Amino acid sequence: MNILILMIPMALILGIGFVSAFLWATSKGQFDDLETPAHRMLKDEHERN
Repeated sequence: MNILILMIPMALILGIGFVSAFLWATSKGQFDDLETPAHRMLKDEHERN
């Protein structure tokens, strides 16, 4: 039962950390364009230049 005193705050801190990292990445535009990088690798080298 004593382990709950340690594990609950650690889980809350970890959860808050993940949520804050997600919100930071969203505000910096990390998820704006998910399609272009996948299509860019399929294009031929001569088309890029």
